[in-house]
Amino acid sequence: MKAEPFVQQDSLFKLDDWMIQLPGLTAGITSRHNGFSQNPYSSLNMGFHVGDDPSDVLKNRQRASQAIQVPLECWVGTEQVHDSVIQKVTKMDAGKGAKDLESAIKGTDGIYTADQDVLLTSLYADCVPLFFMSPSRQLVGLAHAGWKGTVGRIGAKMVDLWVKKEGVPSDDIFAAIGPSIGSCCYEVDDFVMERVQQVLPKEKAALVYEPKGAGHYMLNLREVNKQILIQAGIHESRIIETSYCTSCSNHHFFSHRRESGKAGRIMSYIGRLKGAESEYPAESISHSKQHI
Repeated sequence: MKAEPFVQQDSLFKLDDWMIQLPGLTAGITSRHNGFSQNPYSSLNMGFHVGDDPSDVLKNRQRASQAIQVPLECWVGTEQVHDSVIQKVTKMDAGKGAKDLESAIKGTDGIYTADQDVLLTSLYADCVPLFFMSPSRQLVGLAHAGWKGTVGRIGAKMVDLWVKKEGVPSDDIFAAIGPSIGSCCYEVDDFVMERVQQVLPKEKAALVYEPKGAGHYMLNLREVNKQILIQAGIHESRIIETSYCTSCSNHHFFSHRRESGKAGRIMSYIGRLKGAESEYPAESISHSKQHI
């Protein structure tokens, strides 16, 4: 059995394998612990948009910035709309969406950057966090993939942008799939399944769900995203995937479904900090590292 790539360290789940092997990289996702928010958002809610007290959310973000060791002035956040729009950001965007929702980059569910000291951030409560990294081109990216973003192929669009616009060879792109609702807990109807089946070959579509009564299915949204990334040109060996279900592990993470739509948000993050090596050879990265 493969080791869990997201390793808990206090209030964070760090993408330890990438961080250990790539000096200067920081990446992971927050938990729901060690914050200031009150029920039903207790306690480290990172979302300004869910109805929580904005002053508590800001305090949560300040605490998370200390844990991640990247100041809020370097963060970049977006107004997520469950679409597949992706934008490249730079140091000029630093601070947007960090301390309030109003300044967030509008209508965007995917962001990437080549700049150091820019921390990309994205919010979740069951949707699939996608992390991207190109060692040689020093690009990092995040994509928010709910079912709509997934069937909108947001993961593949990130890969296509990097290959066609940034000149990144597809074999130099690594991806990680973070904590999200699992097939154990994610029931969908015919409407969703029909759209999933449209983006996968028939033989692959059969692998991502189990029927549950007439017109209902248990969907593995992480696997859908994985198959889409493979179709886009990322080798399966360069995709790592969490084992955490946000609903089953509701004690660690917020879950929109488990908490009946009244939940806070965890936050994925990735960035390259100053002092990182100027070049990361792709062959130096292994996804087989074991964690104690």
